[in-house]
Amino acid sequence: MQAFTVARGADTEDELWLVEHPPVFTLGQAGKREHILNDVGIPVLAIDRGGQVTYHGPGQVVCYVLVDLRRRGYGVKELVRRMEQAVIDVLAAVGISAERRAGAPGVYVGTAKIAALGLRIKNGCSYHGLSLNVAMDLAPFAAINPCGYAGLAVTQMRDLGCALSAEAVATRLAERMSVGVTRCY
Repeated sequence: MQAFTVARGADTEDELWLVEHPPVFTLGQAGKREHILNDVGIPVLAIDRGGQVTYHGPGQVVCYVLVDLRRRGYGVKELVRRMEQAVIDVLAAVGISAERRAGAPGVYVGTAKIAALGLRIKNGCSYHGLSLNVAMDLAPFAAINPCGYAGLAVTQMRDLGCALSAEAVATRLAERMSVGVTRCY
């Protein structure tokens, strides 16, 4: 992502990268190690996105959003709003009612977080993105204060009655996110 963003030119097409990661905790630039409560044998990687600590693992869709905001004519707040709305729309299509919260980026179902967001902007272009919990082991979240919030509950689509696989959800998310994006991996 970093190399792609640094090498971008004015005509570089925007891209979405959809992946599943092996178990890993990521600690954003503002991340505080005290939000990692227990060593459960999962690696911790310091990365250059915004935000605190989160967990990534199999059964979670991670969508890296590599877009030129200058060319699109909007800023970071609008990008975050669009990312959150894409997740909200994907969830609504399977009967899950979700919402965003002012001052707390991400998507929530009731009091539980189902999708986390963390971005980095360099030279007017974004990288990093969002993670959506589909059908994963949520236990590692108990070893951290998710997004820096003690006691923050997390949930996933499977526990809310959705039987779609992570791959199927990734396809739906890509369709919703890819308006104006010509390459999706």
